[in-house]
Amino acid sequence: MEETLSVLPPSATGRVVRADQRAFFTRLPKVELHCHLLGAMREETFRDLARRYDAPIPSDMAAGLYTRGRKPVGVLHALRAMEQHLLRRPEDIARLVREYLEDAAADNVRHAEFFWNPTATLAAHAIPYGEIQQAMVEAMEAAPISSLLIPAIDREAPPVQAVAMVEAMLAHRHPRVAGIGIDYRENDGPPEWFAPAYALARESGLRATAHAGEFGMPWTNVAIAVDQLGVDRIDHGYTVIDNPDFAESLRTRGMVFTVVPTNSYYLRTMTPDDWARHHPIRAMIAMGMSIHPNSDDPQLHRVSPAGAWELMYSHMGASRDDLRAMMMAGIRASWADEAQKAAWSADWPEEFDDLAAQAAWDEDAASRR
Repeated sequence: MEETLSVLPPSATGRVVRADQRAFFTRLPKVELHCHLLGAMREETFRDLARRYDAPIPSDMAAGLYTRGRKPVGVLHALRAMEQHLLRRPEDIARLVREYLEDAAADNVRHAEFFWNPTATLAAHAIPYGEIQQAMVEAMEAAPISSLLIPAIDREAPPVQAVAMVEAMLAHRHPRVAGIGIDYRENDGPPEWFAPAYALARESGLRATAHAGEFGMPWTNVAIAVDQLGVDRIDHGYTVIDNPDFAESLRTRGMVFTVVPTNSYYLRTMTPDDWARHHPIRAMIAMGMSIHPNSDDPQLHRVSPAGAWELMYSHMGASRDDLRAMMMAGIRASWADEAQKAAWSADWPEEFDDLAAQAAWDEDAASRR
């Protein structure tokens, strides 16, 4: 999926990524903490499922959906179509899990934590939650890498359905289902609406994360996610830079932000030059925030996990040391067991240094952030 890198606006750093650096980003040991299962659906799988179910989806949707230009269109309407028409059996969702984890492993992702929204799938096809979870877990257990599932609240649905989702998770408790998230349009579902669901999850020992500060929504959404929902990490969180004092408090607490350099909102709302120079991720790096790059919707954004890391260097101005810190932040923010995280923390820094030594680095450009 390297065509993504060629269609993005040019980098303000002036960096041109060479073959030795691209090899580094591919071989870099990684966790992936922010990926949506539907956004990882391969185009051939989309077309295959659409044919199988004779889905009433416009014939040109796949072509438009899987072609990302410099001003990308939103994909949320397409994700809704996938939920409604393509995922009719537990086996369909298990197929997505299997294929995503295969694709991630090809980029040397060694552990993945990915989102699935149960609410719409259950409403559309009335498949019991437990059947879907079992099929997904079986695919995860057969995968070449370790993984955890994060059922995500649909913030466009009534908050009572968020509580029902957590209750279903608890009724079918499984160690590979580590915690909850929340996504879809932040504009339509402020985080405080979902405090009861988060409280139930946290009281029951589940971990928690939340999309906040994503669609240009205010930094206060990030504060609510941290202080009222009790999240362990933040997905996106870009508007935190609008309140430097609050950002500094999260920096000192070690809060990790799972960021996405191909985030559609900023590509749509900034000019090409502004996007390259003024993306909030660049400010987060300069402020010393703990951030970790992820692919988000890899097939729809046309970016691989390695490509997301590459963009942190080529477009966001990260230095080699910044990248090393991001790798460690990902380990720290992961919900893998502590013994596994300790092993990664012991082994990956040396692996990073060995791989980085095989590539040349333009560190002068980092000063032009």
